[in-house]
Amino acid sequence: MLLNKIKKITLLFLGLSVMSCSQKESKVETPAKVETSKVFPFKMPTEKPNIPLSASSERMFDYPTPRVQDNELFSQFKYTRLKGFDYNNGDGTISRRDPSRPIFVDGKYYVWYTKRNTIVPPIGWNRAAEATDEIPSTDWDLCDIWYATSEDGINWEEEGVAVSRPEKPKSGWRSVATPDILVWKGKYYLYYQAFDEPSGLRGDLCPVSISYADSPNGPWTHGGDKVIPFGKEGEWDHKATHDPQPLVHDGKIYVYYKAAYNKWPDNRTNYAVGHGLAIAEDPLGPYKKHALNPVMQSGHETTYWPYKGGIATLAIKDGNERETIQYAEDGANFKIASSVSLTPTAAAPFVADAFTDTKDGRGFTWGLSHFVNAGKGDKRHSIIARFDCDLSLDYNEPAFKNTGVWHKPEVYFAQGVGGINKHPEGRGANKKH
Repeated sequence: MLLNKIKKITLLFLGLSVMSCSQKESKVETPAKVETSKVFPFKMPTEKPNIPLSASSERMFDYPTPRVQDNELFSQFKYTRLKGFDYNNGDGTISRRDPSRPIFVDGKYYVWYTKRNTIVPPIGWNRAAEATDEIPSTDWDLCDIWYATSEDGINWEEEGVAVSRPEKPKSGWRSVATPDILVWKGKYYLYYQAFDEPSGLRGDLCPVSISYADSPNGPWTHGGDKVIPFGKEGEWDHKATHDPQPLVHDGKIYVYYKAAYNKWPDNRTNYAVGHGLAIAEDPLGPYKKHALNPVMQSGHETTYWPYKGGIATLAIKDGNERETIQYAEDGANFKIASSVSLTPTAAAPFVADAFTDTKDGRGFTWGLSHFVNAGKGDKRHSIIARFDCDLSLDYNEPAFKNTGVWHKPEVYFAQGVGGINKHPEGRGANKKH
Protein backbone atom coordinates (compact mmCIF):
# COMPACT_ATOMS: atom_id res chain seq x y z
CA MET A 1 0.00 0.00 0.00
CA LEU A 2 2.89 2.27 0.75
CA LEU A 3 4.18 1.66 -2.76
CA ASN A 4 0.83 2.59 -4.26
CA LYS A 5 0.74 5.83 -2.25
CA ILE A 6 4.24 6.69 -3.46
CA LYS A 7 3.16 6.08 -7.08
CA LYS A 8 0.08 8.29 -6.64
CA ILE A 9 2.15 11.07 -5.11
CA THR A 10 4.71 10.78 -7.89
CA LEU A 11 1.99 10.94 -10.58
CA LEU A 12 0.39 13.90 -8.84
CA PHE A 13 3.73 15.71 -8.71
CA LEU A 14 4.37 14.95 -12.35
CA GLY A 15 0.90 16.22 -13.22
CA LEU A 16 1.46 19.43 -11.37
CA SER A 17 4.80 19.82 -13.09
CA VAL A 18 3.19 19.37 -16.50
CA MET A 19 0.50 21.94 -15.66
CA SER A 20 3.16 24.31 -14.42
CA CYS A 21 5.17 23.89 -17.61
CA SER A 22 2.03 24.31 -19.66
CA GLN A 23 1.23 27.53 -17.85
CA LYS A 24 4.77 28.78 -18.38
CA GLU A 25 4.53 27.92 -22.07
CA SER A 26 1.22 29.77 -22.35
CA LYS A 27 2.82 32.82 -20.77
CA VAL A 28 5.53 32.72 -23.38
CA GLU A 29 2.86 33.30 -26.08
CA THR A 30 1.58 36.48 -24.41
CA PRO A 31 4.27 38.82 -25.78
CA ALA A 32 3.31 37.77 -29.31
CA LYS A 33 -0.28 38.86 -28.64
CA VAL A 34 0.89 42.17 -27.18
CA GLU A 35 3.06 42.73 -30.23
CA THR A 36 0.09 42.10 -32.50
CA SER A 37 -1.91 44.80 -30.67
CA LYS A 38 0.73 47.37 -31.62
CA VAL A 39 -0.12 47.04 -35.30
CA PHE A 40 -2.49 49.65 -36.76
CA PRO A 41 -5.99 48.09 -36.67
CA PHE A 42 -8.18 47.15 -39.62
CA LYS A 43 -11.12 49.08 -38.18
CA MET A 44 -10.51 52.83 -38.28
CA PRO A 45 -9.93 54.15 -34.73
CA THR A 46 -11.95 57.19 -33.73
CA GLU A 47 -9.08 58.35 -31.53
CA LYS A 48 -5.33 58.16 -31.92
CA PRO A 49 -4.20 54.72 -30.71
CA ASN A 50 -1.49 54.53 -28.08
CA ILE A 51 1.00 52.73 -30.31
CA PRO A 52 4.02 53.86 -32.35
CA LEU A 53 2.76 55.73 -35.44
CA SER A 54 4.27 57.06 -38.64
CA ALA A 55 4.24 60.82 -39.21
CA SER A 56 1.37 60.40 -41.67
CA SER A 57 -0.67 58.36 -39.20
CA GLU A 58 0.01 60.94 -36.49
CA ARG A 59 -1.28 63.71 -38.75
CA MET A 60 -4.42 61.71 -39.55
CA PHE A 61 -5.66 62.38 -36.04
CA ASP A 62 -4.83 66.09 -36.20
CA TYR A 63 -7.63 66.62 -38.74
CA PRO A 64 -11.28 67.09 -37.69
CA THR A 65 -11.86 63.40 -38.46
CA PRO A 66 -9.46 60.60 -39.46
CA ARG A 67 -11.58 59.75 -42.53
CA VAL A 68 -11.89 62.62 -44.99
CA GLN A 69 -15.40 61.54 -46.02
CA ASP A 70 -16.55 62.31 -42.46
CA ASN A 71 -14.84 65.71 -42.36
CA GLU A 72 -17.30 68.64 -42.25
CA LEU A 73 -14.52 70.88 -43.61
CA PHE A 74 -14.01 68.82 -46.77
CA SER A 75 -16.04 69.01 -49.96
CA GLN A 76 -15.98 68.65 -53.70
CA PHE A 77 -17.17 71.67 -55.70
CA LYS A 78 -19.70 71.66 -58.56
CA TYR A 79 -20.29 74.60 -60.92
CA THR A 80 -23.29 76.11 -62.70
CA ARG A 81 -23.49 78.89 -65.30
CA LEU A 82 -25.50 81.89 -64.24
CA LYS A 83 -28.36 83.33 -66.26
CA GLY A 84 -29.14 87.01 -66.75
CA PHE A 85 -25.64 88.40 -67.45
CA ASP A 86 -24.70 89.60 -70.93
CA TYR A 87 -21.04 89.57 -72.01
CA ASN A 88 -21.38 91.27 -75.39
CA ASN A 89 -20.94 87.98 -77.26
CA GLY A 90 -17.65 87.39 -75.48
CA ASP A 91 -15.72 90.10 -77.30
CA GLY A 92 -13.75 91.02 -74.17
CA THR A 93 -15.29 94.45 -73.64
CA ILE A 94 -17.53 93.39 -70.74
CA SER A 95 -16.21 91.60 -67.70
CA ARG A 96 -17.70 90.67 -64.32
CA ARG A 97 -15.52 89.36 -61.50
CA ASP A 98 -14.79 89.39 -57.74
CA PRO A 99 -18.33 88.83 -56.46
CA SER A 100 -19.18 89.75 -52.89
CA ARG A 101 -20.76 87.18 -50.63
CA PRO A 102 -24.46 87.06 -51.45
CA ILE A 103 -26.83 88.24 -48.74
CA PHE A 104 -30.56 87.50 -48.43
CA VAL A 105 -32.88 90.46 -47.87
CA ASP A 106 -36.68 90.59 -48.23
CA GLY A 107 -36.92 87.41 -50.27
CA LYS A 108 -34.02 88.11 -52.65
CA TYR A 109 -30.31 87.44 -52.82
CA TYR A 110 -28.08 90.46 -53.45
CA VAL A 111 -24.55 90.40 -54.81
CA TRP A 112 -22.06 93.14 -55.67
CA TYR A 113 -19.19 92.72 -58.11
CA THR A 114 -16.54 94.38 -60.26
CA LYS A 115 -17.82 95.23 -63.73
CA ARG A 116 -15.80 96.53 -66.65
CA ASN A 117 -17.55 97.83 -69.77
CA THR A 118 -14.91 99.35 -72.07
CA ILE A 119 -14.52 100.01 -75.78
CA VAL A 120 -11.68 97.48 -76.05
CA PRO A 121 -10.38 94.58 -73.94
CA PRO A 122 -7.43 95.22 -71.58
CA ILE A 123 -4.05 95.76 -73.24
CA GLY A 124 -2.06 94.15 -70.42
CA TRP A 125 -0.33 95.33 -67.23
CA ASN A 126 3.02 95.50 -69.05
CA ARG A 127 1.54 98.23 -71.26
CA ALA A 128 -0.10 100.18 -68.45
CA ALA A 129 1.70 103.35 -69.53
CA GLU A 130 -0.35 103.25 -72.75
CA ALA A 131 -3.70 103.00 -70.95
CA THR A 132 -6.07 105.94 -71.37
CA ASP A 133 -9.39 107.06 -69.93
CA GLU A 134 -11.02 104.57 -72.32
CA ILE A 135 -8.39 101.85 -72.74
CA PRO A 136 -7.91 99.59 -69.67
CA SER A 137 -4.63 98.06 -68.68
CA THR A 138 -6.04 95.05 -66.80
CA ASP A 139 -9.38 93.32 -66.35
CA TRP A 140 -10.03 95.30 -63.15
CA ASP A 141 -9.05 98.68 -64.59
CA LEU A 142 -11.73 101.29 -65.46
CA CYS A 143 -14.34 99.41 -63.40
CA ASP A 144 -17.36 100.28 -61.30
CA ILE A 145 -19.15 98.25 -58.65
CA TRP A 146 -22.48 96.88 -59.85
CA TYR A 147 -25.09 94.76 -58.15
CA ALA A 148 -27.68 92.14 -59.08
CA THR A 149 -30.55 90.28 -57.39
CA SER A 150 -31.89 86.74 -57.62
CA GLU A 151 -34.56 84.55 -56.07
CA ASP A 152 -32.72 81.25 -56.62
CA GLY A 153 -29.02 82.08 -56.91
CA ILE A 154 -28.89 81.07 -60.59
CA ASN A 155 -31.18 83.48 -62.45
CA TRP A 156 -29.96 87.02 -61.83
CA GLU A 157 -31.23 90.46 -62.72
CA GLU A 158 -28.60 93.16 -63.02
CA GLU A 159 -29.88 96.18 -61.13
CA GLY A 160 -27.22 98.76 -62.04
CA VAL A 161 -24.27 100.63 -60.56
CA ALA A 162 -23.92 100.66 -56.78
CA VAL A 163 -20.64 102.58 -56.44
CA SER A 164 -19.18 104.38 -59.42
CA ARG A 165 -15.75 105.93 -59.89
CA PRO A 166 -15.60 109.39 -58.36
CA GLU A 167 -14.21 112.36 -60.19
CA LYS A 168 -10.45 112.80 -60.31
CA PRO A 169 -8.51 113.26 -58.03
CA LYS A 170 -10.74 111.56 -55.44
CA SER A 171 -9.59 108.12 -54.33
CA GLY A 172 -10.83 105.48 -56.76
CA TRP A 173 -11.12 107.83 -59.72
CA ARG A 174 -9.38 105.30 -61.95
CA SER A 175 -11.26 102.17 -60.82
CA VAL A 176 -13.24 100.74 -57.93
CA ALA A 177 -13.17 96.97 -57.63
CA THR A 178 -13.26 93.79 -55.52
CA PRO A 179 -16.21 94.62 -53.25
CA ASP A 180 -17.51 92.77 -50.22
CA ILE A 181 -20.45 93.49 -47.99
CA LEU A 182 -20.98 93.93 -44.24
CA VAL A 183 -24.34 94.16 -42.47
CA TRP A 184 -23.90 96.03 -39.18
CA LYS A 185 -26.57 97.53 -36.92
CA GLY A 186 -29.17 97.84 -39.65
CA LYS A 187 -26.85 99.42 -42.23
CA TYR A 188 -25.00 98.01 -45.23
CA TYR A 189 -21.30 98.67 -45.82
CA LEU A 190 -19.41 98.01 -49.04
CA TYR A 191 -15.64 97.56 -48.73
CA TYR A 192 -13.67 97.83 -51.97
CA GLN A 193 -10.32 98.70 -53.54
CA ALA A 194 -9.81 102.19 -54.89
CA PHE A 195 -7.34 102.69 -57.75
CA ASP A 196 -5.75 106.07 -58.52
CA GLU A 197 -3.71 104.89 -61.51
CA PRO A 198 -3.84 102.18 -64.19
CA SER A 199 -3.17 98.78 -62.68
CA GLY A 200 0.36 97.66 -63.52
CA LEU A 201 1.86 101.10 -63.76
CA ARG A 202 3.58 100.60 -60.39
CA GLY A 203 1.67 97.55 -59.30
CA ASP A 204 -1.71 97.46 -57.60
CA LEU A 205 -1.17 100.19 -55.04
CA CYS A 206 -4.80 100.55 -54.02
CA PRO A 207 -6.11 101.13 -50.48
CA VAL A 208 -9.53 100.15 -49.09
CA SER A 209 -12.50 102.51 -49.28
CA ILE A 210 -15.98 102.13 -47.76
CA SER A 211 -19.46 103.27 -48.75
CA TYR A 212 -22.62 102.69 -46.73
CA ALA A 213 -26.40 102.70 -47.19
CA ASP A 214 -29.64 102.06 -45.31
CA SER A 215 -30.80 99.62 -48.00
CA PRO A 216 -29.00 97.09 -50.19
CA ASN A 217 -30.44 99.05 -53.11
CA GLY A 218 -28.64 102.20 -52.01
CA PRO A 219 -28.14 105.06 -52.40
CA TRP A 220 -24.56 104.64 -51.21
CA THR A 221 -22.75 107.34 -49.27
CA HIS A 222 -18.97 107.53 -49.35
CA GLY A 223 -17.73 106.72 -45.86
CA GLY A 224 -13.97 106.83 -45.97
CA ASP A 225 -10.70 106.12 -47.78
CA LYS A 226 -7.64 104.16 -46.68
CA VAL A 227 -9.61 102.69 -43.79
CA ILE A 228 -7.10 99.83 -43.54
CA PRO A 229 -3.79 101.69 -43.80
CA PHE A 230 -0.73 100.36 -45.54
CA GLY A 231 2.06 99.05 -43.36
CA LYS A 232 5.18 101.06 -42.74
CA GLU A 233 7.93 101.13 -45.35
CA GLY A 234 9.57 97.73 -45.52
CA GLU A 235 6.68 95.85 -43.87
CA TRP A 236 4.92 93.07 -45.76
CA ASP A 237 1.78 95.12 -46.49
CA HIS A 238 3.33 98.53 -47.10
CA LYS A 239 2.24 98.47 -50.75
CA ALA A 240 -1.28 97.07 -50.61
CA THR A 241 -4.37 96.08 -48.62
CA HIS A 242 -6.42 94.11 -51.14
CA ASP A 243 -9.60 91.99 -51.14
CA PRO A 244 -11.15 93.30 -47.91
CA GLN A 245 -13.62 90.80 -46.44
CA PRO A 246 -15.49 91.73 -43.24
CA LEU A 247 -17.03 89.38 -40.65
CA VAL A 248 -18.53 89.96 -37.24
CA HIS A 249 -16.69 87.99 -34.56
CA ASP A 250 -16.45 88.42 -30.79
CA GLY A 251 -18.59 91.54 -31.02
CA LYS A 252 -16.14 93.26 -33.36
CA ILE A 253 -15.56 93.68 -37.06
CA TYR A 254 -12.86 91.38 -38.40
CA VAL A 255 -11.60 92.37 -41.84
CA TYR A 256 -9.32 89.94 -43.62
CA TYR A 257 -7.25 91.38 -46.43
CA LYS A 258 -4.32 90.33 -48.61
CA ALA A 259 -1.09 91.83 -49.82
CA ALA A 260 1.37 90.58 -52.39
CA TYR A 261 4.89 91.12 -51.11
CA ASN A 262 8.45 90.32 -52.11
CA LYS A 263 7.68 92.19 -55.34
CA TRP A 264 7.22 95.65 -56.87
CA PRO A 265 8.64 97.71 -58.25
CA ASP A 266 11.85 95.91 -59.10
CA ASN A 267 10.55 92.33 -58.85
CA ARG A 268 7.38 91.26 -60.62
CA THR A 269 7.77 87.49 -60.53
CA ASN A 270 9.02 86.23 -57.15
CA TYR A 271 5.99 87.41 -55.26
CA ALA A 272 4.39 85.90 -52.20
CA VAL A 273 0.88 86.51 -50.86
CA GLY A 274 -0.06 86.92 -47.22
CA HIS A 275 -3.39 87.58 -45.53
CA GLY A 276 -3.75 90.07 -42.73
CA LEU A 277 -6.43 90.69 -40.13
CA ALA A 278 -7.59 94.15 -39.03
CA ILE A 279 -10.10 94.59 -36.20
CA ALA A 280 -12.40 97.51 -35.37
CA GLU A 281 -15.47 98.32 -33.28
CA ASP A 282 -16.97 100.47 -36.04
CA PRO A 283 -17.04 99.79 -39.81
CA LEU A 284 -15.33 103.10 -40.54
CA GLY A 285 -12.53 102.35 -38.09
CA PRO A 286 -10.09 102.90 -36.68
CA TYR A 287 -8.69 99.45 -37.47
CA LYS A 288 -5.98 97.75 -35.47
CA LYS A 289 -3.90 95.15 -37.26
CA HIS A 290 -3.37 91.80 -35.59
CA ALA A 291 0.04 91.37 -33.98
CA LEU A 292 0.62 88.08 -35.84
CA ASN A 293 0.00 89.43 -39.34
CA PRO A 294 0.12 87.90 -41.81
CA VAL A 295 -2.17 85.37 -40.21
CA MET A 296 -2.16 83.28 -43.43
CA GLN A 297 0.74 82.67 -45.80
CA SER A 298 -1.20 80.68 -48.38
CA GLY A 299 -4.16 81.50 -50.57
CA HIS A 300 -4.92 84.31 -53.00
CA GLU A 301 -8.34 85.91 -52.60
CA THR A 302 -9.81 86.16 -49.11
CA THR A 303 -12.53 83.61 -48.31
CA TYR A 304 -13.29 83.43 -44.57
CA TRP A 305 -16.42 82.39 -42.66
CA PRO A 306 -17.59 81.70 -39.09
CA TYR A 307 -17.34 78.00 -38.27
CA LYS A 308 -18.32 76.59 -34.90
CA GLY A 309 -16.64 78.96 -32.40
CA GLY A 310 -13.87 80.15 -34.71
CA ILE A 311 -13.09 81.08 -38.30
CA ALA A 312 -12.47 78.86 -41.35
CA THR A 313 -10.82 79.82 -44.64
CA LEU A 314 -10.35 78.46 -48.14
CA ALA A 315 -6.79 78.92 -49.41
CA ILE A 316 -6.27 78.65 -53.17
CA LYS A 317 -3.60 79.34 -55.77
CA ASP A 318 -0.65 80.67 -53.73
CA GLY A 319 1.60 79.30 -51.01
CA ASN A 320 2.80 75.90 -49.82
CA GLU A 321 -0.63 75.16 -48.36
CA ARG A 322 -2.65 76.08 -51.44
CA GLU A 323 -5.83 74.08 -52.09
CA THR A 324 -6.60 73.62 -48.41
CA ILE A 325 -9.36 74.54 -46.00
CA GLN A 326 -8.02 75.74 -42.68
CA TYR A 327 -9.51 76.57 -39.29
CA ALA A 328 -8.54 78.79 -36.35
CA GLU A 329 -10.36 78.92 -33.05
CA ASP A 330 -9.03 82.43 -32.48
CA GLY A 331 -9.35 83.58 -36.09
CA ALA A 332 -5.58 84.02 -36.39
CA ASN A 333 -3.68 80.77 -35.86
CA PHE A 334 -4.90 78.61 -38.73
CA LYS A 335 -4.31 74.88 -39.13
CA ILE A 336 -5.07 72.69 -42.13
CA ALA A 337 -8.43 70.90 -41.86
CA SER A 338 -8.53 69.33 -45.34
CA SER A 339 -7.06 69.35 -48.83
CA VAL A 340 -9.46 70.17 -51.66
CA SER A 341 -9.45 70.29 -55.46
CA LEU A 342 -11.15 72.12 -58.36
CA THR A 343 -11.61 75.01 -55.96
CA PRO A 344 -13.65 78.13 -56.73
CA THR A 345 -11.60 81.20 -57.60
CA ALA A 346 -12.50 84.34 -55.63
CA ALA A 347 -15.01 82.21 -53.73
CA ALA A 348 -17.84 84.21 -52.17
CA PRO A 349 -20.04 81.81 -50.21
CA PHE A 350 -23.55 82.54 -49.02
CA VAL A 351 -22.97 82.51 -45.26
CA ALA A 352 -26.24 83.25 -43.46
CA ASP A 353 -24.58 83.85 -40.09
CA ALA A 354 -21.58 85.90 -41.29
CA PHE A 355 -22.73 89.03 -39.45
CA THR A 356 -24.62 87.57 -36.49
CA ASP A 357 -21.62 87.25 -34.16
CA THR A 358 -22.45 83.57 -33.94
CA LYS A 359 -20.63 81.32 -31.49
CA ASP A 360 -21.67 78.29 -33.55
CA GLY A 361 -20.99 79.01 -37.22
CA ARG A 362 -22.86 76.59 -39.45
CA GLY A 363 -20.96 76.91 -42.75
CA PHE A 364 -22.48 77.01 -46.26
CA THR A 365 -23.62 75.00 -49.28
CA TRP A 366 -23.23 77.41 -52.20
CA GLY A 367 -21.75 80.67 -53.33
CA LEU A 368 -20.42 82.62 -56.30
CA SER A 369 -16.96 82.71 -57.86
CA HIS A 370 -15.35 83.85 -61.08
CA PHE A 371 -13.45 82.48 -64.05
CA VAL A 372 -10.79 84.88 -65.36
CA ASN A 373 -10.19 83.14 -68.71
CA ALA A 374 -13.64 82.99 -70.24
CA GLY A 375 -12.55 84.41 -73.61
CA LYS A 376 -9.84 83.50 -76.06
CA GLY A 377 -6.85 85.41 -77.35
CA ASP A 378 -7.25 89.14 -76.95
CA LYS A 379 -10.92 88.73 -76.01
CA ARG A 380 -10.27 87.32 -72.55
CA HIS A 381 -12.62 88.46 -69.85
CA SER A 382 -14.08 87.21 -66.56
CA ILE A 383 -17.47 85.71 -65.81
CA ILE A 384 -19.26 85.04 -62.53
CA ALA A 385 -20.51 81.52 -61.84
CA ARG A 386 -22.17 79.57 -59.04
CA PHE A 387 -20.56 76.77 -57.06
CA ASP A 388 -22.24 74.23 -54.80
CA CYS A 389 -20.62 72.17 -52.06
CA ASP A 390 -21.17 70.65 -48.62
CA LEU A 391 -19.33 72.74 -46.07
CA SER A 392 -22.35 73.03 -43.81
CA LEU A 393 -23.00 71.40 -40.45
CA ASP A 394 -26.73 71.36 -41.30
CA TYR A 395 -26.51 69.59 -44.67
CA ASN A 396 -25.40 66.13 -45.68
CA GLU A 397 -24.82 65.12 -49.28
CA PRO A 398 -22.37 62.19 -49.47
CA ALA A 399 -21.68 62.89 -53.14
CA PHE A 400 -19.86 66.09 -52.15
CA LYS A 401 -17.64 64.01 -49.85
CA ASN A 402 -16.72 61.60 -52.63
CA THR A 403 -12.96 61.36 -53.16
CA GLY A 404 -13.27 59.34 -56.38
CA VAL A 405 -14.01 62.19 -58.80
CA TRP A 406 -12.65 61.67 -62.30
CA HIS A 407 -12.40 64.43 -64.89
CA LYS A 408 -12.48 63.90 -68.64
CA PRO A 409 -9.13 63.66 -70.46
CA GLU A 410 -9.86 67.02 -72.11
CA VAL A 411 -9.62 68.73 -68.71
CA TYR A 412 -6.05 67.50 -68.36
CA PHE A 413 -5.03 67.96 -72.00
CA ALA A 414 -6.16 71.60 -71.73
CA GLN A 415 -3.20 71.99 -69.37
CA GLY A 416 -0.76 70.95 -72.11
CA VAL A 417 2.88 71.97 -71.96
CA GLY A 418 2.34 74.28 -74.93
CA GLY A 419 0.59 76.78 -72.68
CA ILE A 420 3.01 76.56 -69.78
CA ASN A 421 4.10 80.20 -70.06
CA LYS A 422 0.71 81.67 -70.93
CA HIS A 423 -1.10 83.64 -68.27
CA PRO A 424 -4.80 82.64 -67.99
CA GLU A 425 -5.86 86.28 -68.19
CA GLY A 426 -3.59 86.91 -71.16
CA ARG A 427 -1.63 89.55 -69.28
CA GLY A 428 1.05 91.00 -71.47
CA ALA A 429 0.04 88.83 -74.39
CA ASN A 430 -2.25 91.18 -76.27
CA LYS A 431 -1.13 92.71 -79.52
CA LYS A 432 -1.43 96.38 -80.21
CA HIS A 433 -4.72 97.28 -81.80
